[in-house]
Amino acid sequence: MNGEDDDEYIGFATLPEQVHRKAVRKGFDFTLMVVGESGLGKSTLINSLFLSELYKDRELPSVNDLIQRTVSIEKKQLEIEEKGVRLKLTIVDTPGFNDTVNADDCHKALLEYVEQQFKQYFEDESGLNRRNIVDNRVHCCLYFISPYGHGLRQIDVETMKKLHHKVNIVPLLAKADILTKQELKAMKDRIMQEIEDNKIHVYEFPDCDSDEDEDFKQQDRELKASIPFAVVGCNTVVEAGGKKIRGRAYPWGIVEVDNPDHCDFVRLRQMLISTHMQDLKDVTSDVHYENYRATHIRTQMSGTQKERVKLKRDSAPNFEAVADTDKLLEQKDAEILRMQQMLAQMQEQLKVKDTSPQKPQQKHVNGLGKL
Repeated sequence: MNGEDDDEYIGFATLPEQVHRKAVRKGFDFTLMVVGESGLGKSTLINSLFLSELYKDRELPSVNDLIQRTVSIEKKQLEIEEKGVRLKLTIVDTPGFNDTVNADDCHKALLEYVEQQFKQYFEDESGLNRRNIVDNRVHCCLYFISPYGHGLRQIDVETMKKLHHKVNIVPLLAKADILTKQELKAMKDRIMQEIEDNKIHVYEFPDCDSDEDEDFKQQDRELKASIPFAVVGCNTVVEAGGKKIRGRAYPWGIVEVDNPDHCDFVRLRQMLISTHMQDLKDVTSDVHYENYRATHIRTQMSGTQKERVKLKRDSAPNFEAVADTDKLLEQKDAEILRMQQMLAQMQEQLKVKDTSPQKPQQKHVNGLGKL
């Protein structure tokens, strides 16, 4: 840059660098909810995604526990650092989902938790200290679909319809290694058709900018075509062809977790962590939370208006009774005043008669006249 350009250089071009430094220094929060029945590999997949052991101490429930089990909420937090960037990850697990014979109310605990986080954030945002608000809102829900059925079950449809306006739903086809490629494609098509037929809104990938390179656009097309993600979770390292890979060994071969030709695990990790994590947070804040906030404010205003109408209605008879009483008292006071004035006039007249001179009385004798 020459001297003439230096004179015209203001300096605001460094704003992105300032924002980047501030964001890195503060760190990032991300909350992920995992929903699905027991045995679909939820814990294994989470451990595989974030290369951690969040569920190493978990004990498998017995048959009796499954029969009497109810949906509970378990939170686990993990701080990850990569190239100087810190991520505070919160995993919200839902053990007990669809494990009982009657699973009609499974979605209630999930819905209450999501709305409770919205409520807490709204109260913190409306409070006095807004500088250190902790964002515990659920940014993404990984919904595990069983591969043993013929698409979505009724519990899946009902749960996703209850949640899709509250949280970003990313459908996953669990344990995809039990299906052949033809079965996998047919299962994916059936699931997407049932999602469309039931008007379920799953997370939609944003469109690419026109200035993006062709490789990124191709990557975006592959991600969109992969919904629902067919996943295989595995933390076991096996040896194949002289190299160690993460996968599952079967008599007919090895399923590589990190191989895009075997499953969509790599695409899911790429979408969830590398490319769309911020967009998931933005949609949560700008769409789902704003919908909750608007509904909450309208409810509060409606409740306040109803209280005012009720108070006015309840108080109206009292106001009328008070007004009637005041009117009667005024009439009585006026009547008493008139009586007092009349009494005063009569007393004045009596006084005048008492003070006037009296004429002597004439005597008559036997009616014969004056004496």
